[in-house]
Amino acid sequence: MKTVCPSALRLPLALLAAGLLSACNLAPIYQRPDAPVPATLDGALSAVPDEFSVEPVSASEWRMLPWQQWVEDARLRQLMETALQNNRDLRVAIANIEKARAQYGVQRADQLPTLNASGQASRTRTADDLRSASAGSSTANQFNVQLGLASYELDFWGRVRNLSESALQQYLQIEENRRSVQLGLITDISNAWITLASDQQRLQLARDTLATREHGYSLVQRMHQLGATNGLVLAQNQTAVETARNDVAAYESQVQRDRNALQLLVGGPVSADMLPQAPAASLTALDLKKAGSGQLLDGATPKVATQAATTAMTQVPARLSSTVLLARPDIAAAEHSLQAQYASIGAARAAFFPTISLTANVGTGSNELSGLFEGGNRAWSFVPQIRLPIFDNGRNQANLDIAQANRDVALAQYEKAIQTAFREVNDALADRITMQRRLDSQTALVASASRVLELSQARFKAGADDFLTVLDAQRSLYAAQQTQITLLQAEQVNRIALYKALGGGVDPVQ
Repeated sequence: MKTVCPSALRLPLALLAAGLLSACNLAPIYQRPDAPVPATLDGALSAVPDEFSVEPVSASEWRMLPWQQWVEDARLRQLMETALQNNRDLRVAIANIEKARAQYGVQRADQLPTLNASGQASRTRTADDLRSASAGSSTANQFNVQLGLASYELDFWGRVRNLSESALQQYLQIEENRRSVQLGLITDISNAWITLASDQQRLQLARDTLATREHGYSLVQRMHQLGATNGLVLAQNQTAVETARNDVAAYESQVQRDRNALQLLVGGPVSADMLPQAPAASLTALDLKKAGSGQLLDGATPKVATQAATTAMTQVPARLSSTVLLARPDIAAAEHSLQAQYASIGAARAAFFPTISLTANVGTGSNELSGLFEGGNRAWSFVPQIRLPIFDNGRNQANLDIAQANRDVALAQYEKAIQTAFREVNDALADRITMQRRLDSQTALVASASRVLELSQARFKAGADDFLTVLDAQRSLYAAQQTQITLLQAEQVNRIALYKALGGGVDPVQ
């Protein structure tokens, strides 16, 4: 056994360098596909007066508030921060990121040689009958120490690099999925918060209505005892009271269910000081504006964003470039999946070409431990290997077909994600355009119903009408007030839906 010398290493090092320098990549060149949607989000364009010229707003000219500023209520922000720490779905997403990061590390390690050190010692006794008659039995010792280069593939065709690239894109995809879960959690908590606040309003309205109807029932009951009204009116009043009492019980149950849903999203107990304490008139702000000049959703000229402005109207440019949708986490995840499939095609194509691998060892051996590192006991070996696929029953072609089909599937999913996002934004904008008019109309309707109730009560006291007119006015006002609460809730839900549809204020993965 001889020691390894510099000249003995020249050949494997030369082959290694040649492999690295001449390596090529058989993966198709990735280019971001054109978005299969119109160039601009024109859902708000109909709100802009014809006399204004509307210039498209690019993604670079447009920004969105981060969720910490988007949420105005301090209790709701605290609730979200707690949820981001405790929510189990988000924990699963983070664990998946760690798993993907580790898998990428394993795949990336295949691009570099692996060195292993080993040591071995053995002591062997040979039986008498197995040796020559003159030699007799014997005991032999053997000691070995080796440093070896495991079978290392020279990546001429980019197979290993493409597998590593595919693992990287899958890791980035999972990171975008985590961002999508986070955005979904933020908006789900916002919706749950708005729902709880609205149901608390409905409950309070039902309690006030019950108190009013009980008072009216007591009055009619006394009138009935005096013979001033008939039993039908009394029974109708009692029906109205029981209906209101049933509403109170139903909303008490609904409020408790809303609290349970909120607690599930947060992932832990929710204290009373973290629950909504006031009507959900303006719990969230959405400041979506153009950096320069241009028309906004309400048709007004742009102005410096203020707290009042952001709460009064969601500001979205009338012609916002569709490229802003590419920042959505679900679309970014779909694109990373598409890029991973491009890399997989490169790995599948490389399987058609020869594979060259290197194995080398250098070490020393001796039959005495004290002589293990003496000059004459060193040894080395170098084993290059080439493998050329000749006949595989179509396996490599089938694997390539699978990779290309997966690429086509990923492309279709990417395009579908963009189309879905485009529809969600335009749907939210379509509702946003008419929301303020609906709220104004409903406010006027509530005021009108209140006036009708006042007049009917006055006519009843004057003896011009019976109490059935008052009952009918009470029902109309109660229904109008419930609808008003529902519209106020819908306005807030629309803000949340638009914020989510536009990708939210969660930092994208770099």
